[in-house]
Amino acid sequence: MKEYVVAILGATGAVGQRLISELEHAQIPVKEVKLLASKNSAGKKLKFKNQEIKVEEARPDSFNGVDLVLSSAGGAVSQKLLPEAVKRGAVCVDNTSAFRMADDVPLIVPGVNDDQLVNHHGIIANPNCSTIQMVAALYPLHVKWGIKQIIVSTYQAVSGAGKAARDELLQQAQDRLNNQETEAKILPTASAKKHYPIAFNLLPQIDVFEDDGYTHEEWKMIHETKKILYNDQDSQQIKVTATCVRVPVEIGHGETVYFVLKDKSVTAAAIQQEIKKTPGLVLQDDPQNQIYPQPLLAAGKKETFVGRIRPDQENPGAFNMWVVADNLLRGAASNTVEIAECLVRDNLVHVPK
Repeated sequence: MKEYVVAILGATGAVGQRLISELEHAQIPVKEVKLLASKNSAGKKLKFKNQEIKVEEARPDSFNGVDLVLSSAGGAVSQKLLPEAVKRGAVCVDNTSAFRMADDVPLIVPGVNDDQLVNHHGIIANPNCSTIQMVAALYPLHVKWGIKQIIVSTYQAVSGAGKAARDELLQQAQDRLNNQETEAKILPTASAKKHYPIAFNLLPQIDVFEDDGYTHEEWKMIHETKKILYNDQDSQQIKVTATCVRVPVEIGHGETVYFVLKDKSVTAAAIQQEIKKTPGLVLQDDPQNQIYPQPLLAAGKKETFVGRIRPDQENPGAFNMWVVADNLLRGAASNTVEIAECLVRDNLVHVPK
C-alpha cells in the first residue's frame, strides 16, 4: 500500500490544527507529516499521533517530496505557494477562496460532486463553509426531485472571521457585562472603514460589498452553489440568492434555507426521510419536543444537522428548513480531509502531465 507525505500549510491556525486532528483519523496511509506556517510560527511544536513535529517556515522548497498538501493559510499564501507545490509534484486541497472560481479547479463537496476530482490539475478547492453545509443538506433532495430555486439567510459564527474575531466577541461581551465601553477593531471585516461590536449585536455584512449591493460572502454562496451542482458558476438551471449575517456565536453557522422543488407533490415527511438516510446528515426535527439543530450542540461534530422542515403554505413545492454545522470542522477541516481521502481512494494523488 502506498504511503503519502502530507504537508499541512497553515498548521498553527484554528483550521490548521483541526486539519492535523482530522488527518490522524483519516483513511490516508501517512508516511510523514510536514507542518508549515509563517516565519513567526516556525519552531513551534505540534503533535500528530502523539509525535512532536516542529513547524517549519513555508517556502517553495518546503514541498519537495510532498504528495498531498492540505492548505488553510489564507488566500494570498495559497496563490503564492500552491503553484510551487504543484510544480514539485504535490496535489493540493485548498481551504481558501484563492482558486474556487478558477475554471480548471474542481470545487468539491464529497458525496455531492467528488466525481469531478478526475479533472483536477493539481489544485482542488474546498468551498466556503456556509456553502458546504447548505449544499450537503440540499443535494439528496436535488437528486431525487430537482431544485429550481434557493433563498438562504445565514447566521454565521465569529470564528469564521478568525481567532482574533472570536477573541474580540468574548472581550466585548465581558466589557458589556462590566458596563464598560466596547471596542471594535475587526468586524464586519478587517479592511472595512468602520468596525462595529458583535457582542449582543448582528452585522448584516460578511466580507466586502460588491457594486450590486451584495457582499462577497453572498456572492460566493450564489456562485459556488451553481458551480458545485452544475459545474458552472453562472448556471441558469438554478436560481440562488443569499443574505449573510454575522451573529454573536463562537462556533457553528446556522442557515434558514428556502427551496423550491420541481416536483410539487413532495411532502415534508418525504424530505425528512431523504435527510435521515443520507450519510453525513443528521435529522433533528421534532418540534413538539423542541428538538432542532443548534450551533452549541453542533460544535465539535463533523455532521450537518437539519431540522424545522416545513412546507410553504402559500407556494406548493416550496419548503423551509434550518441547517447547522461546525464551520471550522464540517465547513473546513473535515471537508478538506474528506477530499484528500477521495483522491487517495480514486488513485488521483498525482499531477496530470
